[in-house]
Amino acid sequence: MKLKIILFLWMCAVICFALLYLIPYIPALGDRARVLYFHVPTAWVTVLAFLMAMIYSIQYLRHKDILYDYKASAAAGLGLLFCILATVTGAVWAKFNWGTFWNWDPRQTSIFLLLLIYGAYFALRSAVESEDTRARLASVYAILSFITVPFFIFILPRIVESLHPDPIINARGKINMDTGMLLIFLSSLAGFTALFYWMLNLKIRLAKIELSKNL
Repeated sequence: MKLKIILFLWMCAVICFALLYLIPYIPALGDRARVLYFHVPTAWVTVLAFLMAMIYSIQYLRHKDILYDYKASAAAGLGLLFCILATVTGAVWAKFNWGTFWNWDPRQTSIFLLLLIYGAYFALRSAVESEDTRARLASVYAILSFITVPFFIFILPRIVESLHPDPIINARGKINMDTGMLLIFLSSLAGFTALFYWMLNLKIRLAKIELSKNL
């Protein structure tokens, strides 16, 4: 209970500082740079969630414990949720900077493809009735799907010309960010990561309850 309260207060503080803290002038971005406090953390959690889905899928194939399949599904579902949030926050930023919510920029295209890939993961799960067959096919699919994640998130947007702002970490490996902004950004990153793990653990506990009822 205390952890939930701490997480709630932490996220409230992050949101308040993200919206109210005076940021330095950033050419071509200005006050719109505040979106990075939400867009980047949600994108990061997307990658983390899909990674967890792959790990749990590997565990299922190794141990044939159906709980790992439930965990993989829970992680993938949260990954899809945060992927949608990353897409929406990016689209809102694009509207103010590029004049339209969607223009098929390489980063927008790559995250849209991820949405399709993991949307198909749940379509596959819903199409197979046998629990063991569903778990086996979904596990293989989740493992293969994650192979595309680093390519779509980190590689493709950097090898194709894009209107997207430079990454937070530049080519020299340094972070170009005001100290105050960096503190808020890292706090947001930590908060969203903790929120993901809390949501994942909640879904896993519910899955265990469901499994116990089926025994």
